[in-house]
Amino acid sequence: MKAKTNTGRRDAELSRRLILDAALVEFSEKGFSGARIDTIATAAGVSKPMIYSYYGDKDDLYAAALREAYIQIRAGEQELDLEHKSPEEAIRALVSFTLNHFKSKPWFISMLNTENLHRGATISKIHDVGEIQSRLLQELKIILQRGQDEGTFRQGIDPVDLYITIASLCYFPISNAHTLRVVFDKPVDEDSWLDQRRHDAEELVIRFLKP
Repeated sequence: MKAKTNTGRRDAELSRRLILDAALVEFSEKGFSGARIDTIATAAGVSKPMIYSYYGDKDDLYAAALREAYIQIRAGEQELDLEHKSPEEAIRALVSFTLNHFKSKPWFISMLNTENLHRGATISKIHDVGEIQSRLLQELKIILQRGQDEGTFRQGIDPVDLYITIASLCYFPISNAHTLRVVFDKPVDEDSWLDQRRHDAEELVIRFLKP
């Protein structure tokens, strides 16, 4: 009976994962209004009643997908092992990861765009959104303090403001790739162009932090 219970739990976890993955794609590609539960169910290989059982209605599923988007980026940052890097190496690693995440997970930016169009109405109701962000901000605070103690970073840098700056530098080349290609004739699809943007973002942030 115990083995059967464990199997059932694994199956449920897998179903939830498949639903969230499908929901992230559907909501990011079609927005909240255009997204369809039928499409999500088909993509996840589950039934609509199962989705309703696990996540509730469309509003609840969207909230769960939005929360998952933040959980995934924070989980990726934890794998960087920033605490065991020098302050400068840690900041460079965070900048590089952020741009790579935006590029490899295009639904992340789309989900944020959708939520901002809704003026943050859903994310304001996610009860643990602050906790999800807290570990990164605490790590940034420690990194900045280490850099200040070593004399490599200047005083007075707010970790939240710093992260907003990092995210902003990494966000634009990805979110506006199509218009940048047309308006400025930039090779946004070439790895070399994006690698240069990554290098520039790292340099901008590090020089901003220098005394």
